[in-house]
Amino acid sequence: MRVLRSLIPHRAFLAAALATTVVGGCAAVSQNAPDDVIAQYVYRHDGPKALTFFTMVNNRTGSGAHSSMMINASQRVVFDPAGSLKANIMPERNDVLYGITPQVAEFYERAHARETYHVVIQRIEVPAEVAEKAFRLAEQAGPIPGTQCAASIVRILQQLPGFEGIRNTILPTNLSNQIAALPGVTERVLYEDDADDKHLATLAFEASLKDQTQ
Repeated sequence: MRVLRSLIPHRAFLAAALATTVVGGCAAVSQNAPDDVIAQYVYRHDGPKALTFFTMVNNRTGSGAHSSMMINASQRVVFDPAGSLKANIMPERNDVLYGITPQVAEFYERAHARETYHVVIQRIEVPAEVAEKAFRLAEQAGPIPGTQCAASIVRILQQLPGFEGIRNTILPTNLSNQIAALPGVTERVLYEDDADDKHLATLAFEASLKDQTQ
């Protein structure tokens, strides 16, 4: 297991900001980006088909606060059940975030790692048909009620070849421990010391994108 500490502070970009909506806490909020917006942001990653699991862990108590799953299939998305991270660059429909480019994927990881939480990131390569099934099931799953993030991922995994042994749980850390026991899983841990406010991270990221286009 490799511990990764980011060396690039989010605060460097806080001089400017774009409009965005961030929902605090873990609650079911239905977001329905229209088809034309989603089509504009579709991103197809040329790397191996894979599932990547994110577990947000409280630095003080060690308890899991949230689970989500990035799926690299015919396009790359994040299934973020009852998630609170919202940004214009990631159009969302019912807990599926689209347009997960490498830059957006890094932002997603780093926005969740802050002074109060670290992120356990687990990745496993899967056959193309398994990744595609996970993607379609994720699109059908949301919106997910609060506290059901881990349980909703379990329900998807139990329908995928190779993951049938995943047991029911509502605990993000329990799900993470089960994922860790699967063959072929790689794991890293991300710590950062930004303030406990994902909204600031989102504003900083979108401001940096704006600067790059000027």
